[in-house]
Amino acid sequence: MASPAIPQAGADAVLPPVPPPGAVTPAKPVATSWLRRTLGMLRHHLKLGISLVVIAAIAWLFGPRLLLGPNVAVEVVSRANFVQSVVATGRVETPHRIGVGVQVTGTVKRVPVKEGQVVAAGETLIELEPSELAASVDAARHVVQAASARVRQIAEVQSPLAVQALRQAQLNHEATRDALARSEVLLAAGAIGEVARDDARRAEQVAAAQMASAERQVTSARSSGSDVAAAQAALAQAGAGADLARARLAYATVRAQRAGTLISRDVEPGDVVQPGRILMTLSPAGETQLVVQIDEKNLQMMRLGLTALVSADAYPKQRFAATVVYVNPGVDAQRGAVEVKLRVPSPPAYLKQDMTASVDIQIARRDSATLVPSDAVHDPESAAPWVFRITGGHVRRTAITLGLRSGGLSEVLTGVSAGDRVVPAANPSVRDGARVRATLPVIAK
Repeated sequence: MASPAIPQAGADAVLPPVPPPGAVTPAKPVATSWLRRTLGMLRHHLKLGISLVVIAAIAWLFGPRLLLGPNVAVEVVSRANFVQSVVATGRVETPHRIGVGVQVTGTVKRVPVKEGQVVAAGETLIELEPSELAASVDAARHVVQAASARVRQIAEVQSPLAVQALRQAQLNHEATRDALARSEVLLAAGAIGEVARDDARRAEQVAAAQMASAERQVTSARSSGSDVAAAQAALAQAGAGADLARARLAYATVRAQRAGTLISRDVEPGDVVQPGRILMTLSPAGETQLVVQIDEKNLQMMRLGLTALVSADAYPKQRFAATVVYVNPGVDAQRGAVEVKLRVPSPPAYLKQDMTASVDIQIARRDSATLVPSDAVHDPESAAPWVFRITGGHVRRTAITLGLRSGGLSEVLTGVSAGDRVVPAANPSVRDGARVRATLPVIAK
């Protein structure tokens, strides 16, 4: 006969000894039965407690979302002074640049300036070897002296001689004329023949021709005569040649026509240079301009007189003022951009040619404007823009009217007020009428 099973009271219970075969099993003790019931109740309450804790955790985690809706990041509508601006990048330029070259062929003797140097008007930039040009000046001076001597010769020698020759011709003509008259009388008296009278007539005619020639020579030698005019013309031509030679000699020294900064130099002593080649580039001192490229979509907002704040990329914390003075009427088809020039009335000392600058052109200004982040506006380019506004714990689609827009903010004329909360348009899970819990963005300190 098998032995009956012995109940276990617990992990620490001591097993009773197994009775020998044939022994009578005693009755179960009352304490063992009570312990079993107690342990069973404890296990039941433990299971119930664990179930309640799990239910409470689920309710704590998912209850608010089910009852109040999901957490949604929102932006707050604000009120502030607002400036609409167009931001562009450009470069510093002067209205024009001067290309420096030579006007005569020659060999460079000296280059006394360096690239980047500030030069004054009239300062020497390039010197050529001047010996050949100086010799041309000397030759031209001698030609002038010869022409001047010819003018003096006419006045001092040729003119008096012409007057004397005329006087002699007049006297000779008077004598031949008297001789002809006597010959006529003698011929009539039969004292001479016709041959003698004809000889006297020919002598009178020759004397008359000589007198006429002498008169023309006197006229030519006068101050208004042709000889004097020719001599004076030769003198003037010689003087012009001398001026040209001196000018060419002056070309041997290239000077700055205006004060400015030498921004490039491509010549060295010993170089053989010719006209037509740019050897240096001079940026004249004076007005400074900024040349920027504006996206063509902003062309309608551009106009002369707009003010701007500018910062050079090399000095980003220092800003200076500029004014729009030119808007190109054409559009660059390659870049879809419009060239705009701005005048800098008071350029800072650190501003250099070709510096890159960031330009913030102020288009319009509004005081106490209602502003909403542009990323919260749906269909901003359409005729009916709108936002998701949080009201009463629900999302409501709200139509708005937009004004100025710039720098990630949009002015709202109607539809929302300062303090309203709106949902960014980038959140695709939000639906009109949904219950949500608004979460403001955390501002980093």
